[in-house]
Amino acid sequence: MEVLRTPEARFAGLKDWPYAPRYAEVTDGDGTRLRLHYVDEGPRDGAVVLLMHGEPSWAYLYRHIIAGLVARGHRAVAPDLIGFGRSDKPARRTDYTYERHVDWMSQWLTGLGLQDVTLFCQDWGGLIGLRLVAAYPERFAGVVVANTGLPVGGGMTDGFKAWLEFSQNVPQMPIGMLLNGGSARDLSPEEVAAYDAPFPDESYKEGARQFPTLVPVTPQHASVAENQAAWKVLERFEKPLVTAFSDGDAVTRGGEAPFQARVPGAKGQPHVTLKGGHFLQEDSGPEIVDLLDAMIRRRG
Repeated sequence: MEVLRTPEARFAGLKDWPYAPRYAEVTDGDGTRLRLHYVDEGPRDGAVVLLMHGEPSWAYLYRHIIAGLVARGHRAVAPDLIGFGRSDKPARRTDYTYERHVDWMSQWLTGLGLQDVTLFCQDWGGLIGLRLVAAYPERFAGVVVANTGLPVGGGMTDGFKAWLEFSQNVPQMPIGMLLNGGSARDLSPEEVAAYDAPFPDESYKEGARQFPTLVPVTPQHASVAENQAAWKVLERFEKPLVTAFSDGDAVTRGGEAPFQARVPGAKGQPHVTLKGGHFLQEDSGPEIVDLLDAMIRRRG
């Protein structure tokens, strides 16, 4: 597997990003070693909050939420998926599969030894993060699901269909512009540049190109069976699960319903609808901090 690594200089002086990089190594089934970047801020004995981003963002999406959680005394951990952010980027699209991502993040999670975790997951952070919950339910104390899903071949929204077609046909993928368009507020030029930073040129964007095609929206997609098995675990998950979808995301509209209906831990929880676009972290950061802090404090 050929692997690209974004030069560190690309991440110098990013707006509102004072966090020291941390790195772990995961090993692919073919023996390739991949460097995975993550942020780990706050007291070591604080309640662990795992913040998982999706496509085509990186941990920068959580910059204000990390600061807010640390100010409340919690430990905020935010990894970059392989192919994104400061993490290594396989150079061929065919190197990116759903199951490989679950394996890579499983290695990272268990290697770090995280326990009693509260997960906040959005977009592919949910497709992968919820698989981690299903694989290691004993490690998780609570889950907040936002603008994401765990599809099993049952079709797609019109919003996702439009995104899929755009992502596969646009000659150059405008990462920062996509983040701006998917947020309800206008990002500053510095913020847009920070989202572009991981990708010096198009060759670094193969993961961003491939991810939309991997969402198992038809029965013929890979990972349908694996997601069905994960749902069986989630249908027995009794720890708190709160949905926090936004009011302005055409891609995942209505996606909270299956979680509320099928996960025992979702019963009686204070589900919310937040303001914002697909990248609701950019629009409702303080509300997300409040929601996570409240979930942790409810369980004492």
